[in-house]
Amino acid sequence: MQHFLWEVKKRLFLTYSIRLLFDACVKWHGKVSYELGSYCINQTYNGRVPHRLPLLILECDKNHMDSPLFVKICDEIIGQQKTLNGIGTYGEKTIHSVLKSYYSPDILSQEIRVGGFVADIYTGNEIIEIQTRNFNKLRRKLETFLAFAPVTIVYPVPHIKWLRWVNPQTGEISPPRKSPKLGTPYAIFPELYRIKEYLLHPNLRLKIVLMDLEEYRFLDGWSRDKKKGSTRCDRLPTELVDEVCINNCSEYLQLIPDGLDKEFTSKDFKKASRLSLGHSQTALNILHYVGAVERIGKSGNSYLYIKNTDQK
Repeated sequence: MQHFLWEVKKRLFLTYSIRLLFDACVKWHGKVSYELGSYCINQTYNGRVPHRLPLLILECDKNHMDSPLFVKICDEIIGQQKTLNGIGTYGEKTIHSVLKSYYSPDILSQEIRVGGFVADIYTGNEIIEIQTRNFNKLRRKLETFLAFAPVTIVYPVPHIKWLRWVNPQTGEISPPRKSPKLGTPYAIFPELYRIKEYLLHPNLRLKIVLMDLEEYRFLDGWSRDKKKGSTRCDRLPTELVDEVCINNCSEYLQLIPDGLDKEFTSKDFKKASRLSLGHSQTALNILHYVGAVERIGKSGNSYLYIKNTDQK
């Protein structure tokens, strides 16, 4: 088990290191060829080319890469490797650790006690909380934090996910398999419902982070193939895809999908967003609460909505 976790952390470190190397190449040479990238990766990984790294190299853009920040992220991951379990002081996983260092490279601003609670990041002007799920756990914190300073909740969403299965007895890791699901910013709505009463607070901001990642799961489930009911070990981010920032209620309009008619129902929202009907109804509940949509009547048993483009 310890050997497996060490290999996973080493893979993440090498991924970031290679991206950092090619960012430097782009900076000094303007471009990096696919052949050069593949050669270097083969040397680094002893002939095993990790998934997507050639694509990452081709997409390398110095305007979107922060090399010093990536160095600090790597340093933090290496520090965690010393424990051989990938768990930091407060039981955090890799995504949480990486995002914390991404948004605050200064370690002195991390894990700061504010009003009886520990904030992931406190810059002196802003509190940043990274929450991968279970927003209900933020409720008590928000009660204190929002009265103290502006609070940004960072919510990571898997955009493209590659699944790898781990045999807990042998440590053997399966080849990556691409999940058919494509993550979108709309995934945040069920979580927002858990903190609905705080969404109108002027000090609350949201940052939805879309990222590609690899998810490692143990083959320890109850089904014959051990996959159903399995335990997730960790998720390793491989690429930052996009950020959606909600700084005020008017910016919730970003969370209304394109392709809707002027008037629409929850079923129309379901089709456009690819959420389930239940989650689409939750999404419209939230959008109506913050004023991004208006109810103008009914179509059968369903509410009819329109965008509130006049919202300030």
